[in-house]
Amino acid sequence: MLEHYFAAQRQRAEGYSPAFGELWDRMAATTSGGKWMRPKLVYLTFEAFGGDDWRACSELAAAFEVLHAALLVHDDVIDRDFVRRGVQTLGGSYRDVATRAGHSSIDADHAGFSAAIIAGDLLLTGSLKLATSAATGHGQGSAILATIHEAIFASAAGELDDLLFSLGSSDPDLREVLNMERLKTAVYSFEMPLRAGALLAGESVATADALAAVGRDIGVAYQVVDDVLGTFGQQSLTGKPVDSDLREGKHTTLTSFAEGSGEFVAAMAAFRAGEGDAEAVRAVLRQLGAREHALALAKSLVVDAIDKATELDLPESLFMELTQICDYVLSRRS
Repeated sequence: MLEHYFAAQRQRAEGYSPAFGELWDRMAATTSGGKWMRPKLVYLTFEAFGGDDWRACSELAAAFEVLHAALLVHDDVIDRDFVRRGVQTLGGSYRDVATRAGHSSIDADHAGFSAAIIAGDLLLTGSLKLATSAATGHGQGSAILATIHEAIFASAAGELDDLLFSLGSSDPDLREVLNMERLKTAVYSFEMPLRAGALLAGESVATADALAAVGRDIGVAYQVVDDVLGTFGQQSLTGKPVDSDLREGKHTTLTSFAEGSGEFVAAMAAFRAGEGDAEAVRAVLRQLGAREHALALAKSLVVDAIDKATELDLPESLFMELTQICDYVLSRRS
C-alpha cells in the first residue's frame, strides 16, 4: 500500500514540477526500513478480531506509518538534526543542495529545515487521506478516523511539553515526564493503532478503548527504556549519540529520578557549561541507581499491560503477540 501511495503521489507531483516529484521520492525513502511497529499493530489486531476488509486495513496501517514519518521529519526540525540513526535526514539532503549552490551555512540550514517542514506537512495530509479512505463507508467510520486525529493531537501536545521542559523554566516531576512521553509517542505508536485495528474489525468502542489502555502501558514502557538507551545505550546500536538527551536538556525518567540530588545538579551544570563531560553525569546517575529505577518502572508498566490484556480475554493470537512485544520492549538495545 505504501509503495502504491507514494508512486501515485510522485506521478501527480511531477505534473507540478520535477523538483516536487523528487521531494516525494525523498519522502518515500523516510518510510523504508524501521520496525514498522504501528502498521503491524493495526494488522495484528484487525486479523485477530476477524476483520475481512483488507484494503481498508492496509490503508489504515499505512496511515499510521506515514504519520510516523511526518512526525519524525518535523522532530528533526525541532531538534535541529540533519542526521538520524547515522543516516542523512530529508532536511539534510536539501541543506546539501543549498550548500552546493554556494549558500552560507545559515542559509543552507534554513533551506533544509524549510524543505522538511513542507515534507512533514504533506505527510500529515497523506496520513489523514489514507485514514479517511479506510474509514469511509464503515459503520464506525467516525470513530476510526478519530484515532488518527487523536494520534496527531496528542503527539503535538507531547512535543510541546518536551520543548518547554527542555527550556528549563520548570522541573517536571516523574508523573509529568511520563505523561509527556505518553502523549508524544505512546498514543500514536501503540494506543491508537491497537484501537484503530479493533474498530475496523467491528469491535465495540469499549473493547477498543480497553485495548488502547494496554497499548498505553506498553508505549510508556517503551519510552522509559528509550530514555535508558538514550543515555546508557551503545551508539553503534541506537544510532543516537549517548549524550544527546543530556546535551539538549531533555527531561527523562532518568533525570526525574535524579533531580533531588545536589551531585546530579552540579554535574549537569558543569556539563552544560562545557566544564564536564557526559560520562561524569552518567557516573552520578549510576551511583543514584537511576538506570535501575527506570528499568524497574518499565517492567512494572509491562506487567500492568499484560494484566489488563489478560482481563480482556483477547483472541489468543493477539494476546501472544502483545506478550512478545512486551518482551521485546524490555530487552531491546536499539
